[in-house]
Amino acid sequence: EMLLHPVDTLFVPAHTLPLIGGKRNIVTVHGLEYEVSPKSYGWLERLYMRISIRYSCLKADTIIAVSENTKKDLIRLYGVLESKIVVVGEGFVEKKYESNSKHQTGIPYLLFIGRIEERKNVVRIIEAFEILKERYQIPHQLILVGKKGHGYEQVRRRIFSSRFRNEIQERGYVGEEEKLTLLENAGVFIFPSLYEGFGLPVLEAQAASVPVVTSQSSSLPEVGGEGAIYVDSTSSEGIAEGIYKTLQMDEAEKTILQEKMKKNLDRFSWSRCASEIKELF
Repeated sequence: EMLLHPVDTLFVPAHTLPLIGGKRNIVTVHGLEYEVSPKSYGWLERLYMRISIRYSCLKADTIIAVSENTKKDLIRLYGVLESKIVVVGEGFVEKKYESNSKHQTGIPYLLFIGRIEERKNVVRIIEAFEILKERYQIPHQLILVGKKGHGYEQVRRRIFSSRFRNEIQERGYVGEEEKLTLLENAGVFIFPSLYEGFGLPVLEAQAASVPVVTSQSSSLPEVGGEGAIYVDSTSSEGIAEGIYKTLQMDEAEKTILQEKMKKNLDRFSWSRCASEIKELF
């Protein structure tokens, strides 16, 4: 298409520029997770992304990074000139469905949503849950939602060896409506991922007015803003204390946090995202 119908500006919103581009080329890079956590990707997938994204960074006139963290990684890992990179955060649309009461069992729960894999730090989530049950006797269950990923076998073994395994639920993949219902009824949303290029689940939880405990590393503090509790994702103890601190909030503290969540969500509109990309065009 570019050979037959050349264009002034070609915009590719996800990673890979074609061999023949426009007179000017803009590409969006959403994250370099495959470089930071290579075990979470197959070797062929990793090779393809490494070659295609390096090529895109070389060929592009402008690179859009979805976070300051992704910008830093492009400079640090691929040697991209800072002058080529513009940070434009992703947009977010709040989803609304009719309320579904089938998850409102009266038993409180902590919730994780994401791929059940090493990079998402699920083993430490389970360890933190055990600390909370043993030290503080919290009444909550732990619900893990998501498809199986790299390192799932280790997660499964950790659940099976836990004395609280009967209070840990795996739901697998769920649809958007069920996901929203789970979020709306959760006590705390836990997302202490080891690395995220952007971290959209944090915004989904904030939109459901659920307190968020997430990692203080990678892009997550940028995304969560002041509307989240941050923990050291390499420490099960730290994750547990962050969750307990959140559970102990009184109504006034929860209201303040929810106001901060709402204010934070206002930063991530698609109209703002489109306007900033339009300026690049």
